[in-house]
Amino acid sequence: MKEEIFEDLLDESNLMDTLEEEGSDQKYIHFQFTADKGQRLLRIDKFLIDRIEGVSRSKIQQAAEADCILVNDKPVKSNYKIKPLDHVAFVMDKPRIELEIIPENIPLSLLYEDDVLIVVNKPPNFVVHPGHGNYSGTLLNAIAYHLKDMPNFDANDPNLGLVHRIDKDTSGLLLIAKNENAKSHLGKQFINRTIQRQYVALVWGIVEQNKGRIEGNIGRDPKNRLLMRVFPDGNEGKTAVTHYQVVERLGYVTLVNCQLETGRTHQIRVHMKYINHTLFNDARYGGNDILRGKNFANYKQFVKNCFDLCPRQCLHAQSLGFIHPTTEKEMFFKSELPNDMLTVIEKWRNYVANNEI
Repeated sequence: MKEEIFEDLLDESNLMDTLEEEGSDQKYIHFQFTADKGQRLLRIDKFLIDRIEGVSRSKIQQAAEADCILVNDKPVKSNYKIKPLDHVAFVMDKPRIELEIIPENIPLSLLYEDDVLIVVNKPPNFVVHPGHGNYSGTLLNAIAYHLKDMPNFDANDPNLGLVHRIDKDTSGLLLIAKNENAKSHLGKQFINRTIQRQYVALVWGIVEQNKGRIEGNIGRDPKNRLLMRVFPDGNEGKTAVTHYQVVERLGYVTLVNCQLETGRTHQIRVHMKYINHTLFNDARYGGNDILRGKNFANYKQFVKNCFDLCPRQCLHAQSLGFIHPTTEKEMFFKSELPNDMLTVIEKWRNYVANNEI
């Protein structure tokens, strides 16, 4: 049972594991927290879901049943209520391995840099963080090289570096913190939802309303752990809100701006699919099938050509706004659409101009 929970948690929180020698009864701490002096009584599963990134409440409950959650060194069940100054430990039979981030001389596109932060313009097909199957060649390896001569910067220190992430195949803006204070300051802006993040997406179908709001808890799909899904009843997953606005209707697809109020894994991809407008060529969520249009050979070939020109989900992190952690000034950055998306958008414009829709 613990083995299954362990594998699920590794998948959900993007950690790597290693095999422990069979027969060992040693326990390894994967996460630990101490409740504040003013902590109100709160179920431990609710307490942990806000502190362990990417793990569902059901998995925390399963871990508690398997005696993997300790409070003050004693196993507790998921209905245990946290009290002030409780020490909580999440333990497993296997050690947690941290991948070492090695500096690699990989070109970076920097929109801005000063003594405390960097704004990176990430191209598509560029993995952000080392993980399973991508142990090198990532954006963090490139950052480690870029800052290798900076005193006190340790690419392997979790208190430095990435403030947020975007998917490998999503292009656009990322924020990097050079010191602990900057990361803490910027991280609080994400938690408080004061960060401005706008994405551009090409989605299947004609989005009828010019603008709208999508709200629905997002969590990992219990039938396929590689997918996220919306839980409309709110009993699972985490609160997620996306605002969208139509930019251009292009026959069987629509170009939209998406403003994130929250930042969940695959949020735009999952929310747009939830309202039946899956991202164009999003293979993970079915957008690489022809979801709208005609059953004609020339139309199918046209769509296939579009897929070939932009072989990824058509999603770009276009703008990023935040308060600078030391100057307290408002900062705003914008990234132009990459060529692969621009080319596909132009092809759809030409198709609409020359065909009856």
